[in-house]
Amino acid sequence: MPIDLKSHIRTVPDFPKEGILFYDIGTLLRHGPAWQETIDRLEAIVREDAPDFLIAIESRGFLVAAPLAAKMGIGLVMVRKKGKLPGKTQAYSYDLEYGTDTLEMQEGLITAGQRAVIIDDLLATGGTTAATLHLVRQMGIEPIRAAYIIELPFLNGRQKIDIPVSSLLSYDA
Repeated sequence: MPIDLKSHIRTVPDFPKEGILFYDIGTLLRHGPAWQETIDRLEAIVREDAPDFLIAIESRGFLVAAPLAAKMGIGLVMVRKKGKLPGKTQAYSYDLEYGTDTLEMQEGLITAGQRAVIIDDLLATGGTTAATLHLVRQMGIEPIRAAYIIELPFLNGRQKIDIPVSSLLSYDA
């Protein structure tokens, strides 16, 4: 019988600020069978796309993409905030509600035209994924899907993403 993954997601009210309900995957990571089930379910989705590699969004996306890439026998490339990656990088800056942010990827790790799936733990407003899409396209990568453990559909994040989106769990509030 499949594991109820939602029973392993802890909700934390008023984090990181008042009025936000945070969905914590720490409790999912701690439960070995539930975490394995999570990776298995994501693999079933992502394998159909036959990506050349995964793109992991900082920071919890690293936790999801690393075991998934290893299971699939492919590599991953990290997307990080500005100044966190060594060597030559390409950057993409985007607007936030209050200010701007910049994402970077290392040059020389991929070949233009390769196909990749973007991985993160949670899809909320879609802003970080949309910025990641701009960055990977700027580098000549073909993004073919975005996959998440959790999606918050009431925040309309899918509307900012122009590739197929998959999520294992959905929360309405």
